[in-house]
Amino acid sequence: MKKTSERKIRANRANARASTGPKTAHGRANSARNALRHALSLPISSNPLFSEAVEALAREIAGADADAEMQELARRVAEAEIDLRRVREARRQLLSEALSNPYYDSAASVSEKLKLIIHLLDDDAPDLPIESLTAYVITTPEGPDKLALILSQEVQRLAAMDRYERRAFSRRKFAIRAFDTARRRD
Repeated sequence: MKKTSERKIRANRANARASTGPKTAHGRANSARNALRHALSLPISSNPLFSEAVEALAREIAGADADAEMQELARRVAEAEIDLRRVREARRQLLSEALSNPYYDSAASVSEKLKLIIHLLDDDAPDLPIESLTAYVITTPEGPDKLALILSQEVQRLAAMDRYERRAFSRRKFAIRAFDTARRRD
């Protein structure tokens, strides 16, 4: 087994002390809202519907004649699996809502359209046919262009969901390993 050097340990500790998260009250508040935005940071046990699903899945994984240790290990696998399902459902819902919104447009495009409307309210604004103006203002991307726009606009939220998914995958992997190890011992 490779031994970590004293220098590396000191560097890791210094980095850990420096990486303590947001320092200001405003930064901490933003960080807290990020975690609650899609409720993926909440524990499974906080929602009775998820708790029931975890217990049902754990019984299915462990089997009818499992002892308390195997039931607990199966519960950990089930919790991670339900977390994965939760993340995937949140991602599906985010994309589905955006795709089904007929008025979805980029923030830049909406801002440009608002500036044009405000400019047209000026006294020296040119006269434009209302049909042309209406067509321009209500035009939104469709098809592949709309999907590309949604992905580019929602990249931060999707990246956060990917982080939750990776954590749940990791937890599930380790829970399955522990469950399999315990099952082999029996």
